[in-house]
Amino acid sequence: MVFVSIPTLEQLNTTRRPSMVDHLGIEFTAIGEDFLEGKMPVDHRTIQPYGLLHGGASVALAETLGSVAASLTLDLEKQVCVGLEINANHLKSVKEGQVKGVAKPVHLGKSTQVWEIKIYNEAEQLCCISRITMAILDKK
Repeated sequence: MVFVSIPTLEQLNTTRRPSMVDHLGIEFTAIGEDFLEGKMPVDHRTIQPYGLLHGGASVALAETLGSVAASLTLDLEKQVCVGLEINANHLKSVKEGQVKGVAKPVHLGKSTQVWEIKIYNEAEQLCCISRITMAILDKK
């Protein structure tokens, strides 16, 4: 188990309001021993002018999942995590429905963490792969 504690999905989804996460309709859907999963609608909030899922919305989903997952590995009384870098490769366009993102750790170090986030369409086809690097900071 990589997480210090596993909150309920209700707890995770309650703490997202009000924020960009809530505005985009991102919802946490599953949590396991080494992953965090969430979904996001492909609708007027998340498409670009051509009617396709906006790459920035995909990155927002990836950052949300990676950041929250990283925070769950920490004692938040003593440490906090912040994003250092994120990248994404958009592999397949999505026009409708929902996308699902799954964040899994690549590296869990003392001062940095790296998480990989894969985003799938409703047919379970890989649409985007992202990697986020988080800095782990001690609280003062």
